[in-house]
Amino acid sequence: GLWSRRRHAKLLRRPPFPECSALRLLVLSSPRVSGAASLANISCLHACPQFMASAGNDAAKAKYEQKIPAFYYRPTHTDCQVLREQWFRARYERDEFVYIEKQEPYSTGYREGFLWKRGRDNGQFLSRKFILSEREGSLKYFNKHDAREPKAVMRIETLNATFRPAKIGSPNGLQVTYLRDNSTRNIFVYHEDGKEMVDWFNAIRAARFHYLQVAFPGASDADLVPKLTRNFVKEGYMEKTGPKQTEGFKKRWFTMDDRRLMYFKDPLDAYARGEVFIGSKENNYTVLSGLPPSTQGNRWPFGITIVTPDRKFLFACETEAEQKDWIAAFQRVINRPMLPQEYAGTQTHTHKVTGM
Repeated sequence: GLWSRRRHAKLLRRPPFPECSALRLLVLSSPRVSGAASLANISCLHACPQFMASAGNDAAKAKYEQKIPAFYYRPTHTDCQVLREQWFRARYERDEFVYIEKQEPYSTGYREGFLWKRGRDNGQFLSRKFILSEREGSLKYFNKHDAREPKAVMRIETLNATFRPAKIGSPNGLQVTYLRDNSTRNIFVYHEDGKEMVDWFNAIRAARFHYLQVAFPGASDADLVPKLTRNFVKEGYMEKTGPKQTEGFKKRWFTMDDRRLMYFKDPLDAYARGEVFIGSKENNYTVLSGLPPSTQGNRWPFGITIVTPDRKFLFACETEAEQKDWIAAFQRVINRPMLPQEYAGTQTHTHKVTGM
C-alpha cells in the first residue's frame, strides 16, 4: 500500500547501508577490478542497496547467515580488506552459510595445497606444498613437490595465523606462527586468490577449534572462539638497549603477541632475536613513561621502561604517539590477571633477551 511505498522510498533515500558502503570500498579498491571480474563486481554493487532495502538487514542475516560455523572468523571494520571482502562474498555471492557443503574447503579437518612461502634466508617467495591435518594434529610444508618428509611440522596446539598484508607485501599475506623449542617461529605465506587464503585461515581456525574442544571438554564455544587465532597486540619499531643498559641503543622491530614481546632485526625474520615475557601487575610487572636519568645513547627521544621482577627493559620510540600506543598496549597486558598456564612460560621466556 501507500505506507509501504513511502517506507521503501525512505529506505532508498537513506545513506547507503553499511554493508553496501563496505562492499563499494572493497570492490573499488580491489586490484582485481578488471574485465569480467569488474562486471560481476559492479552488478553486485548495484544490487546491494536494493537487496538490503527489500530484504532488510535482519531478514538478510536470517537467510544468508543461518549456518555459520562457530570457528568461522567474522571480520569487523578494523580487519584487512581480504577478510572483509571474502566475508561479504561468502554470504551474499557464494551462499556458503546456506549450503553446508560449500564449507568443505575449511571444515573437513584436512586441507592441502600450494602457497607462496617466503624463504627464511634469501627472502624469495617460492611455491610450497602445505598439508593441514586435524588427525595428525599438525600443519606441514614440503620444500619439494614430491618430497616425502616435511620441511617443518607445526603443531596445531601452538599454531596461530594473522593477516599482515602491509608487512608481507601482498593483500593476501598471512603470518603463521608456532612454537619450536619454546621459541616463536614465523612463516610468511600468500596466495594470489583471496578466497584460497581466507579458506586456509578458517581451516586453521577449525583445526584449533576441534583441538581445543578435546583439550577443554567442558568449555563453551564462546570460551573457545577467542583462543582460535589472535591478532598481535601491537607491532612496530623501537630502539632497545641490552641488559647492562650501558650498551648502545639499536633499532629493532617489535611484535607484542599476547604476553610475548619479541624483537627482530627485520620485520620478516623467521626467529626473534629475543623474547620478553610480560606478566601482570600482581606479579610486579609495570610500565613507565620515560627512561632512567642516567640513560645514554638513545637517538629516539620518547622512552619507555618496563619493570619486571628480574630487571628493567629500556625502549625508545620515534614519536610521542608511538610511545603512547606502546604504553597503552603494555598496560592492557599488565592489567590482565595471569592464567595458570601462563605461569609455566615465565621462566622460559625471560632469559632469552640478551641478544641485540
